[in-house]
Amino acid sequence: MYWEQLLSTKRQRSSSGKGRYGKNSDLRSEFEKDYHRIIGSASFRRLQDKTQVFPLDKSDFIRTRLTHSLEVSSFAKSLGQNIGENILVYKKDLSFTPQMKEDICSILQCAGLIHDIGNPPFGHFGECAIREWFERNLSCLTYHGQPVDQILTPQMREDLYHFEGNAQALRLVSKLHYLVDENGMNLTYALLSTIVKYPVSSLEINTKSGNIKDKKLGYYLADAELYEEISKETGTCGSRHPLTYILEAADDIAYKTADIEDAFIKGFLSFHQLLEELQELQERYLTGEKNTFLPADKLKELYQVAKERHLGHPEEYAVKNWIVRVQGFLINCATYGFTSNYSAIMEGTYRHDLFHQTFAEQLMDLLGDLAYREVFTSETIYRMEVQEAVMLDHLLERFVTAAIKYDDREAHLNSIDERMILFISSNYKKAYHYHAEGKSEAERLYLRILLVTDYICGMTDGFAKRLYQELKAIV
Repeated sequence: MYWEQLLSTKRQRSSSGKGRYGKNSDLRSEFEKDYHRIIGSASFRRLQDKTQVFPLDKSDFIRTRLTHSLEVSSFAKSLGQNIGENILVYKKDLSFTPQMKEDICSILQCAGLIHDIGNPPFGHFGECAIREWFERNLSCLTYHGQPVDQILTPQMREDLYHFEGNAQALRLVSKLHYLVDENGMNLTYALLSTIVKYPVSSLEINTKSGNIKDKKLGYYLADAELYEEISKETGTCGSRHPLTYILEAADDIAYKTADIEDAFIKGFLSFHQLLEELQELQERYLTGEKNTFLPADKLKELYQVAKERHLGHPEEYAVKNWIVRVQGFLINCATYGFTSNYSAIMEGTYRHDLFHQTFAEQLMDLLGDLAYREVFTSETIYRMEVQEAVMLDHLLERFVTAAIKYDDREAHLNSIDERMILFISSNYKKAYHYHAEGKSEAERLYLRILLVTDYICGMTDGFAKRLYQELKAIV
């Protein structure tokens, strides 16, 4: 792969960039234009009421998808600066220019903002609830007397069984954000390629391949033609875009450190438990090591600083400042991971994340495991998730039942079905009609089901809860 091609400024709809008098009056780069399109969008604003860890939380401190995305955007840009400078200074690629460094920073900044933009309400559990609903119900639904799962092709079925917020992000920004036309936000192909975290279809998922790119669904059948065009234009040809590794590292740094901080603030995790876990990890992997980041020692050091300054909450001071130090350490590790594997990444043969086989990998695993044990499997979170599953199940049942019969002259929509369809965004219905024109019966049915997941994924946590209560006549 070559940077000149990877940084493609092509869009679905081309733009002349000319001003009113025929001159190029807009001095922004194409990737800077992407940034302004994103932050001005309603889809981006809705992230402020979408879950990161704690659903429907009333605390102002706890992170939302919006604050998480801003953090990922910041980390991704910092990584782009570090990695771009390393490529230039050490002449890893003679074709790489200072302008390319600036461009990858802009692309990564944008990618961080939209990497979760396709996620449904209630975080990753929302994705799981949608997948499981289709697994339970698709064979029970009928269309003209036939089971729906028998009408759909294997890939259409697998798309629903493997519903994925990452694939939904590509769909949202390229088709559903119907502002000017059917091209969505009309973002550059370099940016769209960067957010395709898993460049495989639902039929190509292989969790046992050992290659990180095969773990999950990357794009739906409905968007396969666009994905192929992006892949060809950027030269990735089925491999991950190199910037995707950087985006993923930024995401991992942001959520794994933030989950620990949020868990501490909410009282799920104590200072002493964190210190004990870090001490054990440090003794296991870093005994006798010098000139390296010692996580337990750093936490103790910061606690001692707080005590010497007679601060009121030394444990809180230590944890919050430790998070910042860890983030800096992990940024350095990810920079090394990319630059030391530069050739394999550019050849499309690198199979791991940027922390692979480093102490950072062990630390990241511990942080993730700690959050899982102390937060995600707690009774508090389980109670929330059971409520969320009930809400999503009901919304899917009512909307999918109506959507199956929608846009079919032979099918009868009863009065409730008509109203359910009326609730769906007119932009999403407009996009459906545009893309369904001339398609087969099975394709149109598949697109109508996606119309429902499109609508539900566009909901905020608060809106999904309110709509459920209205439909259940809960006052």
